[in-house]
Amino acid sequence: MLLIVTYSSHARQTLRNACRSHEESVVRRFGRAALLTETEYSAFLACRLRIRHGADVQVERTTPFNEFLDLPEEIRTAATAYEHRETPNTPYDKFVVGTDHPSSESMRTREL
Repeated sequence: MLLIVTYSSHARQTLRNACRSHEESVVRRFGRAALLTETEYSAFLACRLRIRHGADVQVERTTPFNEFLDLPEEIRTAATAYEHRETPNTPYDKFVVGTDHPSSESMRTREL
């Protein structure tokens, strides 16, 4: 998919107009950003936005996140255990004390 982020009101308006006019290319809109299908036409729309608004438009190519392929098993296990904890108000750092689950600090320093 293509992620388009706008940084000015004029660029946002142009993005809104493009999304309304080309709904078949839009996966999702987020106000000042939009996800477009990964087609040549979507790339064409993104290029037009960049040409018109320059640095006020950022275009990134994204790939969907697959938690079963992109994430270590220990992180999925920790997330599942934390969501099923007995006390819903327990912060994660308190929850992991005395367990084999990774600390929030160690997860912050490791890249996927």
